[in-house]
Amino acid sequence: MAVQRAAQHSVQTTNVADLLERVLDKGVVIAGDIKVSLVDIELLTIQLRLVICSVDKAKEMGMDWWANNPAFSRKTDQDKTNGILAEIEQRLARLESSGTG
Repeated sequence: MAVQRAAQHSVQTTNVADLLERVLDKGVVIAGDIKVSLVDIELLTIQLRLVICSVDKAKEMGMDWWANNPAFSRKTDQDKTNGILAEIEQRLARLESSGTG
């Protein structure tokens, strides 16, 4: 019995992995609109668009918003802090030199 259960679990895992691979390879789009109206007056409209695909497929479709988004840049917070600190020190040096001259 234990061997059959292990075999079934292995087959089910393979099917899920294959399904996930297909979804990421081909892509899936889920779209929906929610409208809230009161006495024929539209109060709220929410449009939902969800795209599930691999990064390669997204780039192929022209979606690469993460490439230029600073939140996803490779700079660490320490690098950003050091850059800001260096800029402040330069400004301070300019102010001190202009005030004493």
